[in-house]
Amino acid sequence: MRAVVQRVSRAQVRAQVESGWEETGAIDTGLLVLLGVAVGDTAADVSWMADKLAGLRLFEDAQGRMNLDVTAVGGALLVVSQFTLLGDVSRGRRPAFGEAMEPEGARRLYGEVCAALRARGLRVEEGRFRATMRVELTNEGPVTLLLESRRDRTRSAE
Repeated sequence: MRAVVQRVSRAQVRAQVESGWEETGAIDTGLLVLLGVAVGDTAADVSWMADKLAGLRLFEDAQGRMNLDVTAVGGALLVVSQFTLLGDVSRGRRPAFGEAMEPEGARRLYGEVCAALRARGLRVEEGRFRATMRVELTNEGPVTLLLESRRDRTRSAE
């Protein structure tokens, strides 16, 4: 599982519908999470990702240090499915998506990450799975991180 996480003062996602664009989620202070589900991802990846997102200390305390998590600042998460995070451009210029999980499995694990975050008491807004979307955000800092569940889990076990 791969995620691009951005600290935001606002973020919004709209999905394309027949009549135009429909807002599916919006937050003020919080984290915008672009989430890609990879072939081989399991419940362990879901749990790791939810724990990591809920506990990331990316918000400033009174001393100006990144010491506070999203809950401490009364923030929320906007989670948007993003299979293109698994794109491989090592051979040529057109991305190959062989590392991305098939849609139904990815939809299930994406939903499980959102549910696991909600179970931790967080407010979670979402994009629309497999839709064409427009994401708008104001990145604060800017602060942007790349999380990879299997790579990062392995490193933390060492």
